[in-house]
Amino acid sequence: MTTGETVAADPRRWRLLALLGVAQFMLILDVTVVAIALPHIGTDLGLARDTLTWVVSAYTLMFGGLMLLGGRAADLLGARRVVLTGLLVFTVASLVTGLADSAALVIGGRVAQGIGAAMLSPAALSVVTKTFHGDERNKALGIWSALGGGGSAIGVLLGGLLTAGPGWQWVFYINVPIGIIVFALLSRTLPRDLPTGPRTRLDVPGALLITAGTGTAIYALINAGDAGWLSGRTLGTLAAAIVLYTVFAVVQRTVKSPLMDLRILARRPVAAGTFLILVATALMIAVFFLGSFYLQHHQGYGALRTGLLFLPVAVATILGAQAAGQAIGRTGARTVAVVGLLIAAAGTAIAAIWADPATVVIGISIGAAGIGAAFVASSVTALSQVAHHEAGTASGLLSTFHEFGAALGVAVVSSIAAASIAGTTGAGFTNGFTFAAITAAAAALLALLVVPVRSLRN
Repeated sequence: MTTGETVAADPRRWRLLALLGVAQFMLILDVTVVAIALPHIGTDLGLARDTLTWVVSAYTLMFGGLMLLGGRAADLLGARRVVLTGLLVFTVASLVTGLADSAALVIGGRVAQGIGAAMLSPAALSVVTKTFHGDERNKALGIWSALGGGGSAIGVLLGGLLTAGPGWQWVFYINVPIGIIVFALLSRTLPRDLPTGPRTRLDVPGALLITAGTGTAIYALINAGDAGWLSGRTLGTLAAAIVLYTVFAVVQRTVKSPLMDLRILARRPVAAGTFLILVATALMIAVFFLGSFYLQHHQGYGALRTGLLFLPVAVATILGAQAAGQAIGRTGARTVAVVGLLIAAAGTAIAAIWADPATVVIGISIGAAGIGAAFVASSVTALSQVAHHEAGTASGLLSTFHEFGAALGVAVVSSIAAASIAGTTGAGFTNGFTFAAITAAAAALLALLVVPVRSLRN
């Protein structure tokens, strides 16, 4: 595999990472920051509970459903063009959503935000993958992973501050000046790259099928908690997603220029990396979801107080990811993944055993440090043996499983902790944290079996 040493020596590379990191931070932040503001949005706009759910779900659905298309577009059209277009769409959509005065405008704005995010995120990650190599790549991916995990936790804090202060509209407005500044700086910093893939047309049928399949699967997971995991609605929707994926696989084998080479999924590093990010994201979202509901609904804390209590969780996530980025070059991704998941299991077990506010915050902070490390292991593992012309597709694949994990984590724990979320008992929170601890421990065992001992250096 070729290494772009001239790119690696570019003195702008760390500045470029910082700018792309800020953009990615906004996208991740936008999930939890909005979740904290939901009660206020519902009150101001008079939204019913099922409609309010779609303020979060519409973004997740589009973000996850279009991710592979965004990654492939970066390979075919050039990452610079896709990054800047995605950032512009996301920024404008944020302004529209903040100005919304009806359910249709809020949800429509969230859909547009998701489209912009699906273009920006995989394209930005592909730039990072192609710009950094060897140990520098591990450090860069450590920073990238810290932004992902830390962004989710800081979203709880920022959501509380903005909602309690200037109002829920500012959870969207805040993206506008940041987006404009980052767009202007990236326009001057991003290299004018040429498309890295063969000069072919985008596989439109494949794009429609993979988007529909992923969107259908995420939709099924989002609604599984309410509809029931074994209900006809849930099983039927999941079956429809499987059919769409099957047709997609057939199309990819017959078209002249497929959206993705399906053989990439058979590579052990890619398969192991996508498994890790699925589990890590599911654990992160589940723990944040449980912790936020426990503090707000069970303990009666306000949005601001809850947000402040999540500050150590954010710091722990960032420190865990940074430590993993430093260690992974010496120990290999397998060790980092296993240790990270075991720490996540220990932390969530603490929250399950000793159910009081201080101990729950300590437990989920410890767990978050381990989850942050698992994020780094997932990125380094999946992207370790990817050629430049596949960087966008691989990044899109990794990002897609990130969104699958988010939807799966919320769906599972909302079902397990349903009684506690409704406010009738605290046992659901204990059950939810217990399930997370068992899942993390089981995932550590699987990681020991499936993650390669040491990724090849690039």
